[in-house]
Order: sequence, then structure tokens, then C-alpha cells
Amino acid sequence: MPDFSPVFRRVFFAASLATLPLIAIPAGSASAHGDDAPKVVTSIKPIHSIASAIMKDIGEPALLVDGASSPHAYSLRPSEARALSEADLVVYVSHSLEGFLQKPLQTLSKSSHQLELVAVEGMALRKMRDGGAWEAHQHGDHDEDHAEHDDHDHDHDEHDDHAHGDHDDHNEHAHDDHDKDHHHDDAKEADDHDHDHAAGTHDSDEDHHHEHGGIDPHIWMDPANGASIAIAITDELVEIDPEHADAYRDNLKTLLASLTSLGNDLRQKVAPIQGKPYVVFHDAYQYLEAGFGLTAVGSITVSPDQKPGAKRLHEIEDKIRDTGAVCIFAEPQFRPAVVQAVVSDTSIRTGTLDPLGADLKAGPDTYQQILAQNVDALVDCLGQGS
Repeated sequence: MPDFSPVFRRVFFAASLATLPLIAIPAGSASAHGDDAPKVVTSIKPIHSIASAIMKDIGEPALLVDGASSPHAYSLRPSEARALSEADLVVYVSHSLEGFLQKPLQTLSKSSHQLELVAVEGMALRKMRDGGAWEAHQHGDHDEDHAEHDDHDHDHDEHDDHAHGDHDDHNEHAHDDHDKDHHHDDAKEADDHDHDHAAGTHDSDEDHHHEHGGIDPHIWMDPANGASIAIAITDELVEIDPEHADAYRDNLKTLLASLTSLGNDLRQKVAPIQGKPYVVFHDAYQYLEAGFGLTAVGSITVSPDQKPGAKRLHEIEDKIRDTGAVCIFAEPQFRPAVVQAVVSDTSIRTGTLDPLGADLKAGPDTYQQILAQNVDALVDCLGQGS
């Protein structure tokens, strides 16, 4: 068997759970679309896509931040606030990423479920990097930066007797390989909360202002985290809507298999560009870097809503010169002028990365398209002259 990185071994294992036998879906259940489906609201397109895949042929989740909008500076419209107030389940990444949701979430009814994904047990988390220039992830050694929620070590053999319906344990199992050598730090604060399913689930009347300070919220850029997100959403939907439990689990099986296949394909694509240094607009891609052995060496800004100062720009210019960075990547949600300021009078190439899929239509396959689109952009720019 090929020597896959820990990230992809986690995805492969999560997918193997989906090979366990399922109870046959009752005739007509999968086509019960709309009226009897839970009302699900998702914050951003990648999360909406995963939820859409799990709810396929059952219902359609709502999406708040669409198009070229950014969750960093988003304001709810009245229709979106109304959809939130009527939701059975709200899925979002973190209060730090979707700050516009903090107050609305406090007003939801007691029956509404809230799933904060950075608090899901077993999610592989990474600390925000300081400054604009940093050392690249070392391929194969990237576990050192992790801040894990899961304290438990498990053997894959434990899952031989695992019943498919026991999804309460899946968040831990999908990350088994990845957890064994991790350091655990302040991110484990989320484990102190007593939840019925995923650790990120909150009843609306709880005081749950989890800041998760210092944690990079762009968790979906790791396809193994995508598998954990899918499992956590499935758990919630099965609890809310047990009538369609088998359909949700069948859809989960399909999605996990798709992520496994995608991981294989993308891993082969990036092989020729591993080790080539590049700079990004803002630090949204370290999960992708670590999972695929890529070599980003700096970001123009820590947060896209903060304009970089002269000191920051000089720091990046020095990093480009010192590392021989060959590409710098803009993002479609933000003006490219600052990128142009950095690249002026240099021979560095430019490209575009997008963690949100601004130009992609929202749907059940969009998450995979976002990952593939970003890898293609990296290969196109970094691969020139190879």
C-alpha cells in the first residue's frame, strides 16, 4: 500500500466506516424532499456543500454567505435572519470566522441545534501563525502544530465490531491515526462542555461563547476534516430526523468515498510542486499545505479585513527575495491592488486561490470542487518552468 500521509490515512479510515452494512432505505424515504426535511442553515459554501451531500434527496440546506462575499465582514439580511430563527440546525465554523452569527445564535429557540465545527471532537485544528512570514510546514512532520480536541488513542482494530449506526464515536475514529502523536493544548477547552453528540453542538439557551482564540478556522481546507464535518452533520441530522437516518448514512458513505478518491488524485497532482515556495493573500491555507506537503512561506495579511502596513509589505518582500518564492496568490473576494504592490518590480508570478469557491455554484459537489480548484491553481502557477 502506498505510504500516505497521516491526513489521508485518516480520510481512508473514515471512508472504511462507510463500507459497513446499512439497513435498506424504506421505499419513498429518499424522495421525501422539502416539507418533512429538517430546516438546516449553513454559513459558508464549503459547509453548505457537505450538508447538501448528506441531505441529498431529502432536503436542501440554506446558505448564508454566497458569491464573492466574505464571512469576515458579512451582515445578515432580514430574510436570512428569519431563516435562522426557523432553523432546526445551524452549522457554522466558529465565532471567530462568522462573527456576524454571534448575536443571532443567542436568540434561537431551545429546540434549535447549533453545530460549531471547530468544537467537534477529533477535529484536527491548527494554531494561527504569527506575522506575515513563517516557516513552511515540513511534509511528514506537520502534526506538531496541531491543537486537538480528542485525547483518546484508539486502534483501528477496535472498529471491526463497530455498528454503523453508532455515529457518536465516529468523530474520534475518523482521526485515529492523526491523534496518536499530537500535542494537546488550550484548544481542548471545548472538551469541557457536555454535549449529546458532536462536541460542537449547543442548545440555543446555553452560554457558549467559545472564542477558540488562536485557532485557524479554515478547517475545511483539510479533506480529512471535511470527513469529520460530514460525520458531525450526519449525527445531528439523524438525531433531529430519525425517519431519514438510513438515507443520511447512505449519503455519508458516498461522500466519504468521494473524498478518498479526491485525496488520491490531488496528492498525485501536487507531487511535482512540493517544496516550491509561494506567498498567499491571507493565511487561510495551512490545512491544505500540511495535508499535501506544500510550502507557503508567508501571507500579505493575517485577516482580510485588515489592510497590511508598510512594515508587513516589506517583510513579505524580504521573504520573497530570501526564499526565492515563485508565486503570490490573490483572492477573488478582495481587491488585488495590494498584491500588485508587492509584485511590482519583481518577476514573481501571480495566481488566485479561493477557500470559499466564489465562482462556483453551491451544491453537493462544491466542496470537492473548491479543493480541486485550489490545487489546480497552485499547480498551474508553481508548475511553470518545471
